[in-house]
Amino acid sequence: EDLKKVFAYIDEHIDDHVVSLQKWIRQPSISNSGEGIPESAEMVKGFFEQLGCQESRVYDVGITEWGAPGNPVVYARCDEGAPHTVAIYWQYDTMPITQPDAWKAPPFEARIVEQPPFKKVLIGRGATNSKGPEMAQLNALLAIKAVTGKLPVNVVFVAEGDEERMDVGVRKFVKDHPDLFKNVDALIGESGQQSPSGGGSVGGGSEGCVYIELTTSGKSWGRGPVDSDIHGSNKRSVDSPAWRHIQMLASLISKDGNTPLIKGFLDGAEPLSMRETEQLKTAAARTDMKVAAENLGVARFIADDPLTMLKMGRYGVSFNMDGIWGGNMYAGGAGAILPNKITSKHNMRYIPKMNGLEMVKRIREQLDRNGYKDVEMKIVGDVPWSKMAYDTDIARAMTQMYDQFNIPHGEPAQYATILGGYWPSYLFSNQEVGQRVAPVSMPIGMGGAGHGGGAHAANEFYVIEGAGKVYGMAGAEKAQAAIFYNFAGKNGEAPSPRKTN
Repeated sequence: EDLKKVFAYIDEHIDDHVVSLQKWIRQPSISNSGEGIPESAEMVKGFFEQLGCQESRVYDVGITEWGAPGNPVVYARCDEGAPHTVAIYWQYDTMPITQPDAWKAPPFEARIVEQPPFKKVLIGRGATNSKGPEMAQLNALLAIKAVTGKLPVNVVFVAEGDEERMDVGVRKFVKDHPDLFKNVDALIGESGQQSPSGGGSVGGGSEGCVYIELTTSGKSWGRGPVDSDIHGSNKRSVDSPAWRHIQMLASLISKDGNTPLIKGFLDGAEPLSMRETEQLKTAAARTDMKVAAENLGVARFIADDPLTMLKMGRYGVSFNMDGIWGGNMYAGGAGAILPNKITSKHNMRYIPKMNGLEMVKRIREQLDRNGYKDVEMKIVGDVPWSKMAYDTDIARAMTQMYDQFNIPHGEPAQYATILGGYWPSYLFSNQEVGQRVAPVSMPIGMGGAGHGGGAHAANEFYVIEGAGKVYGMAGAEKAQAAIFYNFAGKNGEAPSPRKTN
């Protein structure tokens, strides 16, 4: 009966909820540059105060183990006198805007546009990763509080501002304050969403990711410009650190850019289980490669068959080049420069039983063998892998929600490992993790309704008005409300969620 009233409240206030999301999108929160980070942390603190949390605090985490200062972590605790406590993980930071001319609407305007098959989507940086799903979750909790006066569970929030730079701040926060997570029964990760076709899944495990920078300089090499760039005409008689850097990178990867040529790079990789392989075969049978490529915004995948593509996408190991810079960085025009230094950024995605820092060692050893001892390496951060179990109350609360909302979902394997995008679940999971950094351990889960796309890309979006089997923002909020009620054991027969999308 309470949930019926909550659903009705969401329907009545959905326009206001969309406005709240727009206000949040309009506040930049770019972790890699620091733009808007202090203001965003205070904004998030205000969200938790609005919910009535007795404690809501912005923590300065200080200098992290990788040498960079961490962005603030916002922590809140809402004691509702309930028998169960749920922790909720958020990120409030976003990626920067790397291609402003590619956006159909300014990235911080939060414009509502039509994007078939959806009549309304919100365009903006952070729309799907992850302000849209998080605002839906907050709105669900606010709706419950407005209707019933209290939440069905106690809630602990941890919101980090460093997700897009290897979770360096929240890692230190959890190590320094493990006591803040005592007596927590489960953790909900960033709210899950539906696939473009409307399917749902329960997740929580994470791949591993280690991030490095490689720098070739005339000073370290002992050849070429030393202290600064020089005139490009001097290339006729002076060596180029830039060309050396390109050759160095080429020595680490196959000609097609897909296979690392690094001895021991894959050491420890855990093979797929038979059950996981069978699940991938089932998923492959439902996969249209052309549609999948269009949804991702790519011309095609490396592999031509769905099964291989899914294996690579979910359980593959990669060595990526995220960016490279040095010398004349101005688009268009001319300007003769012989750079004295070139730097490239690289993320390596890895799977259970592998070790990110060991992978970095293998790269260093390969560079030395290849004759590039002068190339400097900097570790930006490492996020170890983690697993989750499905035989938990929080996972069952999510699968129960999918059944209540008629969202198709497959039977999960006993343990989920990779979701195709890291998050710091290793800090919280009570299952096997790549590294245990603090005495914090609990069941974890990630699931939800709604949809978005374009994370890290131009025209990132979040669906406001759903279509077909895909719910919009109101449906996403109702799904989150149902999860909390399911976990609390207060939701036998859920009301129909679909008055609006």
